[in-house]
Amino acid sequence: MIGRIVGSFGIKGEVKVQPLTDFDERFDLGQTVFVRSSPRKIESSRFHKGQWLLGLEGCTSRSAAEELQWEDVYAPSEGRLELPQDTFLTKDLIGMEVFEEDGTSLGVVEDVLPYPAHDLFQVGAILIPVVKEFVRAVDPAARRITVRLIEGMKGE
Repeated sequence: MIGRIVGSFGIKGEVKVQPLTDFDERFDLGQTVFVRSSPRKIESSRFHKGQWLLGLEGCTSRSAAEELQWEDVYAPSEGRLELPQDTFLTKDLIGMEVFEEDGTSLGVVEDVLPYPAHDLFQVGAILIPVVKEFVRAVDPAARRITVRLIEGMKGE
C-alpha cells in the first residue's frame, strides 16, 4: 500500500491521497496504481498541503472521486523498488511473528502505524517503536521479528 484516498478535490474527479510511502515517484504522471484491485493510470499529479492530488484514469467527476474515498492505493508488485538494507514494506511486515530476545512470543504485527518521529509496530495491545533500540532483528525469510522491550511496554 502506497497511500489512502482521503477525499475528492475539485469537480474534475481528482482524488486526495495521503501518502504512505517514502518513494514519491510512485505518484508520477503515467504510473499505474491499483484501487479496488483495478489498475488506474495516473493522468495528473501534484503535491499539495501534504497530500497528492491525482487524476486517475476513468475517474472524471467529483461523484466518481467521492466513491473512492477511504480506498487504499497500491503499487503494482512488478514495479517494486529496490529497498535499502534494513528497509521493509509495511505489507511485508504485517503478519510477522514478534519474539522477545529470550524467545517469548508476543504475537504478530497487526499494523505498522506511521508517526512523525518513527513508525510503531502494533502487536496486540503493545506498541513497539521501530528503532534499533527496540527492534533487534527482522528476518523476512523466517517471517520473524526479534525485539527488546523495556519495563512497562507490555502493560504489566
